[in-house]
Amino acid sequence: MKAAVLAAALLSQAPSAPKPPSPASQPPVTEGDARPGAEAVLESPAASAQAATSTPTHPNGWVGLSAEQRAALVAESADAPLPDRLLRMSERFINTPYVLSPLGEGGGVDPDPTFRLDAVDCLTFVEQSLALGLARSEADVGPLLDTLRYASTPSYEDRNHLMEAQWLPNNIRKGFLADVTRRYGGEDAVPVTKTLTPLTWQSRSSAALGLPKERRPVGTYTLNMLPLERVMAHARAIPSGTILVVLREDLPLKATRVTHLGFVVQRKKRTFLRHASRGGYNRVVDEDLETFLARNARYAKWKVTGVSLFEVRRPDSDSTGAVVRSP
Repeated sequence: MKAAVLAAALLSQAPSAPKPPSPASQPPVTEGDARPGAEAVLESPAASAQAATSTPTHPNGWVGLSAEQRAALVAESADAPLPDRLLRMSERFINTPYVLSPLGEGGGVDPDPTFRLDAVDCLTFVEQSLALGLARSEADVGPLLDTLRYASTPSYEDRNHLMEAQWLPNNIRKGFLADVTRRYGGEDAVPVTKTLTPLTWQSRSSAALGLPKERRPVGTYTLNMLPLERVMAHARAIPSGTILVVLREDLPLKATRVTHLGFVVQRKKRTFLRHASRGGYNRVVDEDLETFLARNARYAKWKVTGVSLFEVRRPDSDSTGAVVRSP
């Protein structure tokens, strides 16, 4: 995530931390960059204020693979259960350096590459893991990634910039996701909303996204939420491969309540969150979910209120091609 849309003010006050180098065709990215990027709306102010304290000591599982080896990995066991595919592909990203908004359109407003395996942020880690897991061959990966990242056409204005208003509802309509918060949270799950008004788009952080007026969503969007203090009571019931989305309180001038996401991983009677973590880790890690939630509970300036849960699905072939646009 590059523009740090939600955290622009904080970034201007915090010291810049060095980033791993971008590809040769791209200039190095630092936290102080103000170029727009869709994933920036997820960035947590608390994370933005932290300097990275560690860098990967081991390469990720994609490093050193030839194009043929990578293609073989994608095609291997293409008909395996989708959660297994997601775990296999996402696991190869462990230790991948965190870089703010590493993906773009390859030109125009956000000229970053459209695909890369050497750097991720929390959203692009999930998006690329989904595309690789859903693909039956390497040729499927690019088109799937475009379908996940964009409402219709692969352009900056058509990118799914906002989670509640665009990324989640568009991918639910396309058949990639299903909200399973109530399935696993039971009576503890509650409905919550995010409201976007013209006033929201007048704030510095929202305006930094650089969307033309006619492409700025306005309205109220509903999610199911499992309150933060009740997540661990249901954690062991959440299947591996489920996407966990972190929600904060609704602030009128913030364009989203969502500040993070990752995959639930169940292992040895413990629940982990596999995510691209900025701050102390500065890389993709499997973090004990209880530890992750305890840290989030300490954020006072913009309180974390809970999580939403989404099951990943293989959509019907005719549903993914439908033009889906946000209001």
